[in-house]
Amino acid sequence: MSTNFSKIAVLAILSSAVALTTGCATKRSTSEVVVAPLGIPGGQAGYTGAVIVDNSSAVITGAENLQAVVYFAFDSSEITTQAANVLNQHASLLSSNPNAGVVIAGHTDERGSREYNIALGERRAQAARNYLAAQGVAVNNVRVISYGEERPAATGTTEEAYAQNRRAELSY
Repeated sequence: MSTNFSKIAVLAILSSAVALTTGCATKRSTSEVVVAPLGIPGGQAGYTGAVIVDNSSAVITGAENLQAVVYFAFDSSEITTQAANVLNQHASLLSSNPNAGVVIAGHTDERGSREYNIALGERRAQAARNYLAAQGVAVNNVRVISYGEERPAATGTTEEAYAQNRRAELSY
């Protein structure tokens, strides 16, 4: 009886060691993580998570009348026709105000690993930035950040909630 227990214990330990060292075959072997800025902007006592963009009141007022969110399909960073319509309005505002800046924050739903979601949020924000650049907006005035799943617009595990969280938000 003691011999069987010893064999089972050894097998359990070896199985655990193999599982821990081999990992999951579907995960990428490298990870590139883009996160929110780590430094504290000058003059602030503590970092609030906001990215600072200094725009005139005319630009801010003009941006208030625009839809500030573009949505994406599941596991996609492709700009849809609806997203292009929204981004065209922002391109017009930015082109008529060449010194204006915008921050594009990419977001995902909660499905997927943190690393994957940060990367997908980055791709979504970059896709919006690239679209604006193709419309003639100076890319130097467009800052990109990814929050991944960390700042959901909607809570819940329904497709409706997930769809609201798959987005890029433009801030002036």
